[in-house]
This record gives sequence, structure tokens and C-alpha cells, in this order.
Amino acid sequence: MSFRSIMRDVRDGFGSISMRNFDVRGKSQGSVNDLSDNQPSIIVQNSRWANLPPELLCDVIKRLEESESSWPARKHVVACAAVCRSWRSMCKEIVRSPESCGKLTFPVSLKQPGPRDTTIQCFIKRDKSNLTYHLFLCLSPAALLVENGKFLLSAKRTRRTTCTEYVISMDAENISRSSNTYIGKLRSNFLGTKFIIYDTQPPDTGASVAPPGRSSRRFYSKKVSPKVPTGNYNIAHIKYELNVLGTRGPRRMHCIMHSIPTSSLAPGGTVPGQPDSLLPLNSLSDSFRSISFSKSLDRSTDFSSSRFSEIVGAAISNDVPESEKSKMPLVLKNKAPRWHEQLQCWCLNFKGRVTIASVKNFQLIAAQPPPSSSQAGPPEHEKVILQFGKVGKDMFTMDYRYPLSAFQAFAICLSSFDTKLACE
Repeated sequence: MSFRSIMRDVRDGFGSISMRNFDVRGKSQGSVNDLSDNQPSIIVQNSRWANLPPELLCDVIKRLEESESSWPARKHVVACAAVCRSWRSMCKEIVRSPESCGKLTFPVSLKQPGPRDTTIQCFIKRDKSNLTYHLFLCLSPAALLVENGKFLLSAKRTRRTTCTEYVISMDAENISRSSNTYIGKLRSNFLGTKFIIYDTQPPDTGASVAPPGRSSRRFYSKKVSPKVPTGNYNIAHIKYELNVLGTRGPRRMHCIMHSIPTSSLAPGGTVPGQPDSLLPLNSLSDSFRSISFSKSLDRSTDFSSSRFSEIVGAAISNDVPESEKSKMPLVLKNKAPRWHEQLQCWCLNFKGRVTIASVKNFQLIAAQPPPSSSQAGPPEHEKVILQFGKVGKDMFTMDYRYPLSAFQAFAICLSSFDTKLACE
């Protein structure tokens, strides 16, 4: 029996169960949980495929993971993880994180750091009429020309009296905080010069939790651990410098990543607290739709300029001991462009990934060298960690690498869309 025949047999065997799960997604969350926790799971666990010998199952998953290396074929790897518990556990052992393999496979990959030696190329499509933004993974070098990509994340812009808010979701259509695909948000101050990135999951470094307001509600879900408090966790601050003189030029920005220590850029450094338990449970046809998160409303407006300046100043200061700097949050800054006399404009080398001049274009690098960064080759803090730029009327590229995740990179890029009259 050939390898492809085995996979076809598996797909046919579980297809009817998967569709029964998928068809009721429009119902209440409780009904979906009841269905997935009872009859289908019993059928799957007692099937012949669920009782494959571990050695054979490991060989099947390894061969599939190696052969289906890119999307859309990689959906078959996700399908294997949704078969049953034993298959899911085997997939967790074999499929590596984006940091190691440079591939986005499961939904959890969107909150894990990107690869160290290369970038993950994406593009953002803006819809001005609906105030929405959709992030796609580039499937080929010509993906931008045909707008062909794997959907990753979406965001919707809402203008309030004192701020602007971008709700970030894993669903392309249902972009709201009441959805079980809500994973975080971006909030600005009144001027659009300062932003806070909120995550629904608490980071390992103990980020602050935004206090709920009067209109906050409790959301009950069987998939949310009662030991983890619900809320929005402040994981990053973004600040655009004010343009007091009003002279035309590029924006200047700094990002403080509270969930990423400076030591993560040092040789052997890692980003603590990476999520590892968000594998899809019920869906075989759409790998980025089966995750439930905690949700709450808040009224936090913590935009302390003094605290922000204190952290940035300490990061670039030579008076702070290296041992203390390594414990501080990572600070990113935009790479300064150079003035091109012949073109009469500010220029940055985007290596062909950006084709239209715009004040929104930027490249982010580390604001401070990490501890023990005296190694051969280009210093780690001089590598571009995130770049964003315009390629069409409503098309933008987004390329990111370690230590940022797709979620963090997307949120930072969303801040560039917001109007900043005080910075331009």
C-alpha cells in the first residue's frame, strides 16, 4: 500500500466526522464543544487509524511533513494533527516551530518567533471601505501580482472618541472581540502617536493586565483554563516621535517589547513563555479557525511617556551594566533612511520587496546590541527584524524574523496605518 493511498484512506475515513464538526460552527460555542467532546471523539479514538503502532505513525507523519513543505499542500499535516490525540501528540513532536524550520503550520505558529536566519514573507491587503486589514502568507515570489496567499490574520479598525482600536482575529470575516478567534488588539492614544499591543494570553515575563471597565463581561468556555485570568495583557508599547517643527521627513519610532527580553538576541538566547498548546482540535479543512481564547473589555490608557523614555534611555545608555540590560525588555527602533540626492527622497534598501515610496514604510532593528554580541559576521542588532512597505494602492508587504511573531509584527504594522498628523 503506497504512502499516498494511506493518506487518502485516512482522509476518507475521517472526512465525514470532520464535516459534522465543521457544519455546526455557526451554532453556539457550547454545542460545538458538546459535539467534539462526545460521539466523534469516541469514534475516532476507537478507529483502526488511532491504534497505529507508534513507529509506523512516526514514519507516516515524518514523510508527510517532509513532502508537504509549503502551503496549500501543508494542510495535510494539519489534518493529521486533527485526527485524534495520539496523532496530535506525534505531530507536536515532529513538526518544529517557525524558529527552527521557518514554516507556519499550526495556529500556534502565529504567536511563536519567526526564523533566525531568514524572514517569513507576508503581505497585507487593506480594505478602506470596511476598515479591515488582512494578513496573508506569500506562497510564491509572484504572490503579490495575483494576490495569492494563505490567510493568517485579520484586523478591523474602530475609531472611538479618545482613541483608535484595531481588533485582531484569526477569522477573515468575523472580526470582533466576541468571537472565539479574537487573539488581541492594538490601541492608540488620541493623537495616534502612542500604541499598546494587547494579547489575550499572559506572557512568561509577567506583563501587566489591563483592568476591566464597567461594561466588562465574563466569557465562559470549556477550553479556557480556570487557572489563567481572563484579560488583555500589555505586551508592547509603540511610540512615534512628535514632529514639532513640521518638517517633512520619515517617521521615527520605538517599540518596547515587554514580553521579549534583550537577552533573546544574544547567542543561545531564547524568547521565554512560547505557547505550545494551540494545535487545531476539530478542523481538517481550515487550519487557522479552531482556537478559543479568553476575552474581556477594558478601559486602559496607560501611555506613560516618562516610563517609556526611561526604558529607551536605559537600553541605549553605556552606563547601565550589561547584566541589567539583558533583563530589560527588547527595544526596537526604525532604521534611519539616507537622503538620495538624485531621486530627492529618503531611501532604504528593502531588497525589492517595497516598490512605492510612502511615509508608512519602515525597517525595525534592535536599538541596543545584545550582551556578548562580539561574534563574526553582521551583528545581530543590525539585522532587520521587521520591514513593512507599500507595493500597491492597498497592498503592503510585511517581512519578519526572530524574535518577533506574526501576531506582534502584524500589530506593529497596523500602527503605521493610523493617521499621525503630529508626526508628519
